[in-house]
This record gives sequence, structure tokens and C-alpha cells, in this order.
Amino acid sequence: MEEEQQPSIQITNDPLAAVRIPEYRNLMTGRFLFVCAMRMITTVVGWWIYQLTRDPLAIGLIGLSEVIPALSLALYSGHKVDISDKKKLLLRSISGYFAAACFLLFLSSGSAKAVFHTRHIEWFIYGTFFCTGILRSFVGPSFTSMIATIVPKKLLQNATTWNQGTWLSASVTGHALGGFLIAFVGISNTLAVIATFILLALLALTQLKPKPPFKGNFEKKTWESVKEGLKFVFSTKALLAAMALDMFAVLFGGAVALIPVFASDILKIGPIGFGWLNAASDIGAIIIVIILTLSPMKKAQGKKMLIAVAGYGVCIILFGSSKWFLLSFFALMISGILDGISVVVRGTVMQLLTPDHMRGRVSSVSGMFVTSSNELGQFESGVMSRLMGVIPSVLFGGCMTIAVVATTWFKAPTLRKFEY
Repeated sequence: MEEEQQPSIQITNDPLAAVRIPEYRNLMTGRFLFVCAMRMITTVVGWWIYQLTRDPLAIGLIGLSEVIPALSLALYSGHKVDISDKKKLLLRSISGYFAAACFLLFLSSGSAKAVFHTRHIEWFIYGTFFCTGILRSFVGPSFTSMIATIVPKKLLQNATTWNQGTWLSASVTGHALGGFLIAFVGISNTLAVIATFILLALLALTQLKPKPPFKGNFEKKTWESVKEGLKFVFSTKALLAAMALDMFAVLFGGAVALIPVFASDILKIGPIGFGWLNAASDIGAIIIVIILTLSPMKKAQGKKMLIAVAGYGVCIILFGSSKWFLLSFFALMISGILDGISVVVRGTVMQLLTPDHMRGRVSSVSGMFVTSSNELGQFESGVMSRLMGVIPSVLFGGCMTIAVVATTWFKAPTLRKFEY
């Protein structure tokens, strides 16, 4: 079989090249505020649901509630993004998130507690996350597909790195801020801050220019369009292998889903320590993204990605074994550094190999492989913790992550040899 042609691009020496474009700055501002709000919701609701139920499986059920609609609609949403004005679709979806945040705010209020039983509030939370799963299937592909419509191709690697840096810095801010706010102002006021962040994100994104679809996409029927996107992904070996690697690594190595349990019952560090522990992996990731922005990888990116994911699995094992906060924090921070390498390489591979008219569909398939694996991993962690215990389930996940890398190393030589 012939080797796939490796992309060849000129890597800019200006680390600020993409952010010098005003429209790209508006996109990243909106993305930062929105992702920060989403990470705060994850932090707050994870803590909230565990305090309500004292059951780690409840944390997993939140992930399952969101992933079912996100996976079910992923292929259709990619087609919809490609045939729609991406700006309008993005604004409508984020407006839906604003409504969901307001509903969660109501559920946390004294009025809701007076009317509804705790069990009812728990199920309302699951229902809300089911609705946000529908919205999420459109938000992710919209954000990703808009990058290439704003920056020239020669700046795509720089833009992708800044995009990942924005996402990760927002994650750090959201996770840590969520923990601090829970401690100092309570769950209801934290949810009010989240709703405000989403509203500010909407205001920033209204500054974008319209992003109409490519004319040729209107001519395809929905199923034909979906099949075209799937065929492209499954025929592009390096892209398929990168997506599959991340999916299984996150699925089995999703120890962060059980951080509320570790913080509350094992490390006993309270909501502030919980916020820092939740932010640890993202702090590591933003460190490596800054390094890669200033000094991009110039060779053997595929091999480095595989080594980094294996190291991530080792860090998860170390975290699961730890009984000390500082060791747990640094294990997660280093895991974030290694995961950041994987995220940047995979994101760049996708941006470079995907044709402009298929970016929505390919982003949706990527969401099925990678993004949704976070919630499936959250559910897997909840189930395994119920079956095996919290610590053994994390150790098992780390070992499985290493096994996935070993399998990919030998079964996917295209990814191992990939360079850009």
C-alpha cells in the first residue's frame, strides 16, 4: 500500500501571527469565555451532584446524559454546519447553553429545594445535560470549522496552537475558578457567574463576519454528505489513527471524572483543593502549549504524540496511587503537559488534511472519536469505580491507556511516521 503524502507547509516564525488578525481574536475571545463557562459547569455540577448523592456513579451518569445526544447527532450536525451560516448556528447554540445555565441556577435555588425532592433535582440535572449534549454536537464543529475561514493556510498551525491554548487556558480558569467560587459564594452564585460568562461569549461572537456555506454543499443530500465525511476520515489513515488514539486514551484514562471523589473522600482537601486539582492537568497543558507556540515541533510529530500519550497513562497510574495532594497535583499537571502535546498534534493534523468544504463533517466525526470520549470516559470511570472501587478503577484506566498506545504503535505505522 502506498504511503499517504505528508503535508508540507511553511511554519511561521511569528508566534503571534494568527492573533494579529482581529476577527480571529474575536473568535478566540468568545471561545475562551464559553469554554471557561463550560469548565465551571463541569466543576460545579460534579461537586454538586456528588454532595447530593454521595455516589460516584452519579458523576458518570452526567457524562452519559450528555454523550448520548452528542454522539447520536454528531454526523448530522457536521452536515448541518457545512450547509449553514456557521456564525448564526453558533450563536443559536450558545444561546441554548445560556438558557440551560439559567435553569441550573433555578434548580440550585431555595425555591427549587422547597418544591422538588433531591431525587427530582438530580434527574432535572441529567435532563439539562441531555439538552446541552444536543447543543454541543453543533458548537464544537462550528468553532473548529471557522478557523480556516478566518486565517490563511500558512498560519493554520499557529492558529491551531493558539486555539488549543485558548481552550486549555479557559479550562484552567474555569476549573480553578469554579472550585474557588463554590467555596466562597456557593453553588447558586457560581452558576450566576457562569450564565454571565456565556452571555459575554455571545457578545464577542456577534462581532464575527457571516460564514456562509460552500455552494457545492447545498447540492448533496444529507446521507450522501454524511457518507462523504465518513469516507474521508476512514481513508485518511493518519487522521483516523490520531482520533482513535485520543478516543481510547481518554476513555480509559479519564481519572479527572473522579476528582470530586478523591478531593472529598481520599485526599480530603475541600472545594478549594478540588478546584486546584481539577485545574492541574489544564495548567500543565497550557504550559506545553505556550512552549509549542514559541517553539513548534518540526519533525517526528506522530512519534512524539504516541510517546506523550503513553506518559499520560503512567501519570494516571501515579495519580490513582497517591495519597498526598501535592503528588496528585503534579501527577495530573504532568499528564496535562503530555496530553497537550497530543492535542496540538491531532488538531494540526485535522486542520492540515481536511478540505475546506468538509470541515464541519470531519470536526463532527472527530467529536465522536475524541470529545465525546470525555463523557464516555466519565461514565466508564463511574461504572468501574462502582465495580472495582475508586482507586483500582483509576489504576486500571492508566494501564489500559498504555496498552492502547502499544497497540497503535505497531498497528498504525502511518501515524508513527507522520510529520508536517
